[in-house]
Amino acid sequence: MSKFFIWQMKYIVNPFIFRIVIFVLLSLLGISNLFSQQNRITGVILDGEIPVPFANIYLQGTEFGTSSDKNGEFTIANIPDGNYKIKTSVLGYTPYSQKVTLANNKVLLLNISLKTSSEQLEEMVVTGTLKPVKRLESPVPVEVYKPTFFKKNPTPSIFESLQNVNGVRPQINCNVCNTGDIHINGLEGPYTLVLIDGMPIVSGLGTVYGLSGIPNSLIEQIEIVKGPASTLYGSEAVGGLINIITKKPLEASTFAADSFMSGWGEVNLDLGSRIELGSSSNLLLGLNYFKYDNPIDDNGDNFTDLTLQDRVSFFQKWSLNRENNRIFSLAGRFFYEDRWGGEMQWTPEFRGGDEIYGESIYTRRWEILGKYQLPFKENILLSMSYNDHSQNSVYGNTPYLADQRIGFGQLTWDKVWAKHDLLFGTAVKYNYYDDNTPATSGSTGNNEADIVWIPSLFVQDEINFSKKHSLLTGIRYDYDKRHGSIFTPRLAYKWKIMDNDLFRLNAGTGFRVVNLFTEEHAALTGAREVVIAEDLKPERSINVNINYLKKIYSNDGTFIGLDASAFYTYFNNVILPDYDTNPNLIIYRNLEGKSVSKGISANLDLAFPVGLKILLGATLMDVSNTTNGVTQRQILTESYSGTWSISYAFRTLNLSVDYTGNLYGPMRLPLLSDLDPRQEYSPTWSIQNIQFTYSGVKDFEFYGGIKNLLDWTPNRGNPFIIARANDPFDKNVQFDNAGNAIPTADNPYGLTFDPSYVYGPNQGMRGFLGMRYRLN
Repeated sequence: MSKFFIWQMKYIVNPFIFRIVIFVLLSLLGISNLFSQQNRITGVILDGEIPVPFANIYLQGTEFGTSSDKNGEFTIANIPDGNYKIKTSVLGYTPYSQKVTLANNKVLLLNISLKTSSEQLEEMVVTGTLKPVKRLESPVPVEVYKPTFFKKNPTPSIFESLQNVNGVRPQINCNVCNTGDIHINGLEGPYTLVLIDGMPIVSGLGTVYGLSGIPNSLIEQIEIVKGPASTLYGSEAVGGLINIITKKPLEASTFAADSFMSGWGEVNLDLGSRIELGSSSNLLLGLNYFKYDNPIDDNGDNFTDLTLQDRVSFFQKWSLNRENNRIFSLAGRFFYEDRWGGEMQWTPEFRGGDEIYGESIYTRRWEILGKYQLPFKENILLSMSYNDHSQNSVYGNTPYLADQRIGFGQLTWDKVWAKHDLLFGTAVKYNYYDDNTPATSGSTGNNEADIVWIPSLFVQDEINFSKKHSLLTGIRYDYDKRHGSIFTPRLAYKWKIMDNDLFRLNAGTGFRVVNLFTEEHAALTGAREVVIAEDLKPERSINVNINYLKKIYSNDGTFIGLDASAFYTYFNNVILPDYDTNPNLIIYRNLEGKSVSKGISANLDLAFPVGLKILLGATLMDVSNTTNGVTQRQILTESYSGTWSISYAFRTLNLSVDYTGNLYGPMRLPLLSDLDPRQEYSPTWSIQNIQFTYSGVKDFEFYGGIKNLLDWTPNRGNPFIIARANDPFDKNVQFDNAGNAIPTADNPYGLTFDPSYVYGPNQGMRGFLGMRYRLN
């Protein structure tokens, strides 16, 4: 277009029209020039030779992106010249990335091959059946949580990490030393069996203290089964189990570090490393260190709100590469912790005295566990574990010195025959326990260590009637010299309605032998006297669980998952601490009646192509005890709860936001007497958190946020939390002839010192900052 032509147009047409024409012409020239510099990427997403539909493909740090169609094909057009990183993600596959350079109207053709990943939808689980199986193929419902889930609300221990899992609640049992346990569907912590790599390492003394110190950087996934699993795992797996599965050395990063600190002064460090020992073996090393030494008393009761801790844990896992990929691994862990809580004036020289109250616990623990697949054509696996736990503690002026050693060996034979998927097994468990309490007083009144051997046999058969229907049956036999023979059968039916529709019905029994002083922290703390009313019988349970799992994939790449369950558990011979009969006693006896836990639970999982992910969970339950025809809600059990996790990724900013939280309904709380002015029921309460993570620097992540956004603590609405915090040794408490505290001018409510009135954390709102580094 010449200048002469433009000059002619200026005099031929109206000046206003001329301006419009010039604007349009220049715009068209600009657009044509812009298009002349555009590039295009086109291709197909494949799994082998099979197209992968609805995968998300985008250029990192830009707004350019699309989704593959039903044939796995995609096109991203109008891309300016430059260097980019193209990224691909879809549920069920390992994320893919590739650097590309575009210039001069380039058309880039890509065939992207994805690898399936257990990190995503089709996780492999082992906990429900003791053999690896895809989660959608397991007849037993197993919930799987990956490290990415726990990173949304970083914590220094597994105990705290589980607070955002639906139906699972970490319960603080003492306001002073802050020890606790894990409740599943409202059942007390000792009903939950905690495993590490399938081994019953955490039990007895470890039930209270063993859930800390496992390095988060070494965790591959956590599997949770809600409901009895005694047929495979024996005693303690009555209410459910948590299996912490550590990473295989070959799958771990060369080096990983994660460290954060909070506004309260908490410091946590996780280190992990993989070392290749020649061509035939690999070593995985891990370290977790946690330090908190800043006494805080925000609620003004002269007691520490958070227990001071100094903890270190070393972990190693050695794996040998064998012929035919046979398993041979050996792992070990050493754990040491020094924790104390109490009056703000407490220092170690007051340990065990009656001047200044403090609870001080020194814990030393080591563990070893291994697996060896025998060199036969048949799949025969030998598993073993052993741990030694030593605890030196004082609760005020009450010492508690205990040693426990637990050995476990198991041999399983996995055999497929026609339509039968069989598992045969034999196991033996050794338990040595000794302490300075009446638990090991012996028949003569002298101290005698408690030594128990429990041999076991079990068999399991999963019958596949068709691709849609299967039935799993199993039975276990245990012999305990204290209680004789114990049989625990179970049944599981699976109906695969469609590929992504699953219905499961599970029924079974469970049993548990109780060790009061290792499991019940209330037996040692406070001024109440412990009374064992009778020879305690093992607890028994019957459970029925119905589960429905539905997964939906939309054409635009949106994923919807629904996991819903209804559960009913009936207990007899239940051993419960009786706080009500006598306010100065904790009486342990078998319940003369029944205990029932029933309810419904559901998880809703949503993932959108734009980077938004939502996980919602809710549980409604009724946990009650019935004695002499009178039914009462169990203490410290909520009637409803909810959890959520909402995440959004701002891809152009390399920034992600995680909003997590939980909500709990009212719980019945342990009061000391009718005059006790503290609330009988807790209010509905919620802990909410927000986190921001920046990943714009190669191999690094920087994160920070706020915990407990609502600044909620349990002292709200209560005159005090710890009863008689001003007189923890009950020096000024007067008692009647029956041993009951009586009201006086100094003690108007007739109370004794008691820190067991606790149902939530004492930490209010606080910030945190952290950094992760990973070298693959």
